[in-house]
Amino acid sequence: MLSRKSTARTRSAAERAADALDARLPVYDGGKLLRKAFPDHWSFFLGEIALYSFVVLLLTGVWLTLFFHPSMTEIVYNGSYRPLDGVRMTEAYQSTLHISFDVRGGLLIRQLHHWAALVFLAAIGVHLLRIFFTGAFRRPREANWLIGVTLFVLALAEGFAGYSLPDDLLSGTGLRIAQGIMLSIPVVGTYISMFVFGGEYPGHELIPRLYSLHILLIPGLLLALIAVHLMLVVYLKHTQWAGPGRTNRNAVGKPMVPQFAASSAGLFFMVFGLLTVLAGLAQINPVWVYGPYRPDVVSTGSQPDWYVGFLEGSLRLVPPWETAVAGHTVMWNVLLPAVVLPLALFAVLYAYPFLERWVTGDDREHHLCDRPRDNPARTGLGVAGICFYGVLLLAGGNDIIAHTFKISLNTLTWVFRIAVLVLPPLALMVTRRVCLALQESELEKLHEGEETGALRQTITGGYVEAHEPLDEEKQYVLRARRLPEPPPAEHDGQRPQLGRLRATLSSWYFGDRVHEPGDGEVPERQSGNGELAQRDRELEG
Repeated sequence: MLSRKSTARTRSAAERAADALDARLPVYDGGKLLRKAFPDHWSFFLGEIALYSFVVLLLTGVWLTLFFHPSMTEIVYNGSYRPLDGVRMTEAYQSTLHISFDVRGGLLIRQLHHWAALVFLAAIGVHLLRIFFTGAFRRPREANWLIGVTLFVLALAEGFAGYSLPDDLLSGTGLRIAQGIMLSIPVVGTYISMFVFGGEYPGHELIPRLYSLHILLIPGLLLALIAVHLMLVVYLKHTQWAGPGRTNRNAVGKPMVPQFAASSAGLFFMVFGLLTVLAGLAQINPVWVYGPYRPDVVSTGSQPDWYVGFLEGSLRLVPPWETAVAGHTVMWNVLLPAVVLPLALFAVLYAYPFLERWVTGDDREHHLCDRPRDNPARTGLGVAGICFYGVLLLAGGNDIIAHTFKISLNTLTWVFRIAVLVLPPLALMVTRRVCLALQESELEKLHEGEETGALRQTITGGYVEAHEPLDEEKQYVLRARRLPEPPPAEHDGQRPQLGRLRATLSSWYFGDRVHEPGDGEVPERQSGNGELAQRDRELEG
């Protein structure tokens, strides 16, 4: 055993080494970070799934770059896949076949990369929905919302670039559609197409340019924004659900080390394992079936990956409208669905936190998550947006649906055209009423108690069902909701129209409210748990 003097010398040497490191690196501050609390709830894992899918993408992407040749130089194929023997194709397509059939484990890694890309985008999308429905985009997290939406846009571009690299018939059809979208832009469309493709379509420069974007520029931007996103999560502290001991002034959960780190590492291996199982069992993007791209050939039933399916659907729904202006033909059936619509959708996503704050007048800091039912207007808007997106996504496969179910394609197209206009406002109204009904049901339980199923006879001979009070945990959550109050009426002499618009929107936003005396107040704890109530008051103060 070590003597006391040896132990003291060891401790002194360790302290000196730590002091020396702290003078150069934030060693002592890092200790605080290691004990930072992360609230524990299944919905918070959505962002981690996106992060770990991105890690899988990086690992598999680095491996694929060792074998892929981003060249549009044409060669004659003479490889392992005999049905294409002697067919002319680009080196990009040939190297994709080589990875799939001649490199040991190549097909598994290709499919793992593709599945990880799909899960990455899906996880970002669902994570954004979670942030939206719980109000976690409000002050002080507006910047993180903007970063999250930008990450989604970059992930879409990254996915499309990677999807196009093999230069097969399916991805080439997608590039042809992309070129048509560029040409639909008035005046500058032809110049944009010439710049992107390096000359007349398809040119010889596109695949190398997409390759540079796919492996360097966009991943670098994604890494930088993910790092900033995570730093802001740590700096601003994580949002949490209302509950005993959880307030706007604290964060209750697992410390980063060791509990959160252990559970997060386990989630990473689960994501990696499930993606590997998918890659091994579920075939995806079999480029050898489609064949090499030829500009004069289009494959029947072409369907893009799901994340751009809504654009495909919007293109199929807009009627063939054209307008000739000053010698230029404006193709509204391409410009509106493929340029104006996505720009408008993402503009709304970027602006929504600031628009809601302006309409509601709510400028407080929020660290507790809203339950979706407690904000019917926002939840209704979110569900309407999901319905709008879902109809467009289904419309992107209208030919496949019509063929499978033996339905008239023209009839189905008109059904989708009507649905994309009717379903979103209908979903908004229904969702709003459902949220209000859920609030009323909860308030009834809060005042009258929960039904037990037991009946008792009254003095008059009737029967009533017995109720028992809700437990204190549920009461706390129901009473902790904080509804913003309508903003005061503004009298802006210079811009009265803006003030009236805000008043109208505010009146709609707060039009239906379920009130209860004491809304927004944290309930007092009952006798027997006074120490918990005292602790909650201390945390608030």
